Amino acid sequence: MNRFADRLAAEGLQLRRARPEILQVNVGKLCNLTCVHCHVNAGPKRKEIMTRETIDRIIDWLAKTDIATVDLTGGAPEMIPDFCYFIERAKGLQPSRHVIDRCNLTILLEPSYEGLAEFVATHTVEIIASMPCYSAENVNAQRGEGVFEGSIKALQLLNSLGYGYDPELPLHLVYNPIGAFLPGPQAELEADYKRELAKHFGIVFNKLYTVTNQPIGRFAAYLRHNNRYAEYMELLISALNPATVSGLMCRNTISVGWRGEVYDCDFNQQLGMQWKNPDGSGLFLWDVEPGKIENREIMTGDHCFGCTAGAGSSCGGAIM
Repeated sequence: MNRFADRLAAEGLQLRRARPEILQVNVGKLCNLTCVHCHVNAGPKRKEIMTRETIDRIIDWLAKTDIATVDLTGGAPEMIPDFCYFIERAKGLQPSRHVIDRCNLTILLEPSYEGLAEFVATHTVEIIASMPCYSAENVNAQRGEGVFEGSIKALQLLNSLGYGYDPELPLHLVYNPIGAFLPGPQAELEADYKRELAKHFGIVFNKLYTVTNQPIGRFAAYLRHNNRYAEYMELLISALNPATVSGLMCRNTISVGWRGEVYDCDFNQQLGMQWKNPDGSGLFLWDVEPGKIENREIMTGDHCFGCTAGAGSSCGGAIM
């Protein structure tokens, strides 16, 4: 049973792909953190990382399209051996592609990654950084002891390189609720963040994105452990906002897994909802004809209520 599809039908809505504008690549599940809200179940012991061969095949496919943005995520994308190589290849295309790094901040301070902040700045890589709160207590509860302090140091480092100041070096933060509830109004939270981070740490950034926690992966395990999964799902379902459907990220974003497999979004990716060939076998990016993506039907499930609840939720924050 797909309650989300049933609700769309009841609202007279269809969810189909628009023209692709973003290629979001999950380069692996290796991460230096084990955050409670993580839908990927990423962590230091994960072995899934993208190879250079796969990167080359993705770049070769991208070169045949007019998709302008490459959005690198993980895990901690910086931890794969060919992270810098991926960026250099994407930037070397004609025309050059805009690259986003979804960064957990603390990785920039790890001993093996010195100079990484300078590298992304030199290559004008946009940073979207996870920062679930502006208080140490809340951040450390969700992401691990000491993570808040490390995040502050990393943000100060990025500011020193021009991030948040230089228009070519945008720095955005991501807020996830610390618990089983919906985010507050994005504009109000952004004002709070900017005031508190500037006042106490001298930090500046461009935008705050509010993202609803998805009931999958490690967050789903957290909900079940606390007997709150059904309650959270009912919250999401009751808060469905039909006006968010046209702005969902699955409409203009292609999600690619660490082996090159293709999905409608990163959440579908973690649930194994891979695009299929007519014979039922899984599709990889290099098997997809770029001109046949638009108007493709999007695969959905109950987790999709997480992106359509309240003001909506996408990789770029609230939809409404």
